[in-house]
Amino acid sequence: MPSYLNADLHCHSVVSDGTLTPEELAKRAKANGVELWALTDHDEISGQHRAAEAARAQGLPYLTGTEISVTFANTTVHIVGLGFDPDNAQMAAGLAATRGGRGERAKDMAQQLAQVGIKGAYEGALQFVGNPALISRTHFARFLVETGVCRDTPEVFRKYLTEGKPGYVEHRWAALGDAVRWITQAGGMAIIAHPARYKFSANEEFALFSEFKQHGGHGVEVVTGSHTAAEYVTYAAMAQEFGLAASRGSDFHSPDESHTDLGQLPLLPGTLTPVWELLQDRIRH
Repeated sequence: MPSYLNADLHCHSVVSDGTLTPEELAKRAKANGVELWALTDHDEISGQHRAAEAARAQGLPYLTGTEISVTFANTTVHIVGLGFDPDNAQMAAGLAATRGGRGERAKDMAQQLAQVGIKGAYEGALQFVGNPALISRTHFARFLVETGVCRDTPEVFRKYLTEGKPGYVEHRWAALGDAVRWITQAGGMAIIAHPARYKFSANEEFALFSEFKQHGGHGVEVVTGSHTAAEYVTYAAMAQEFGLAASRGSDFHSPDESHTDLGQLPLLPGTLTPVWELLQDRIRH
């Protein structure tokens, strides 16, 4: 499979914090010209068989996927896993443990919002949740927009739910080494998701990439919905410096919220090794 493939290997369904079903996403990906697709719900793989079946019905090549939340240098970092066995028991157990703290965290978030006069946020956020075990800031943001507290999602995250603002509650996620190991032991490939989003210092970023590589990580998202054109260049260089393959994904969540639709990203720079070249035997046709 060539590097110029229109692959979209990062998006979310109602199984985590997206608004479309796996079946709807498969149709949208196909309609938008995607040539290789992966569904990467947060800390969850229960939608994988549905996604693979939906992709097959569309004649769309598919890679299994997930996006694992990791705490590194006191920051939440996301590691995408691609091409793993979706029935791997060790991975399922690790992800279940990672999801476990979300419910208590959500109640603490709602309590903070209540203290600034926003009542019923937990129950309100639950109305937007497809999977209650995966309640997240995204669901609270939808509640705050729906009830008119904020005009849109960017305003939510300027005023609430971020560090130092009402409704922010830190969560300790998986360790970097554990996340990489769950993915690789299940036969998959671990990818650093949207690295420009983490606001690390140069030293912290170098440490992330170095430790990731030492744990057996394989790739980095170079072209993704939240990266600028300049950041494509920066992380293409990082991929080459660390000997990592390159991935590409929109990080699509919703037709109304995501500024990059499925399949609408620029292609990977031709100088890089695409992750899908290393996952040929894992692609479901």
